[in-house]
Amino acid sequence: MSNAKKVRVTLVKSAIGYNHKQRAILESLGLRRLQSSRVHNCTPQIQGMINKVRHLVRVEEVVE
Repeated sequence: MSNAKKVRVTLVKSAIGYNHKQRAILESLGLRRLQSSRVHNCTPQIQGMINKVRHLVRVEEVVE
C-alpha cells in the first residue's frame, strides 16, 4: 500500500449554483472551503469523484 499513487485535490472554485450532487461529492472528498486541500490515494472511486467536479478542483500528483 505504501507504493500507491497519491493525489492532492484543492477546491479552487465555489460550488454555489451547482448541483447538490456535486456539492455532496466535494463534501465527501473533504473539501469544505475554497483553497482547502486533501491528499487521497488514487483509486478508481476517487478518480470518478474528481472527474465529476473537475471544473471546481485542481489535482496534483504527490511525490513522497
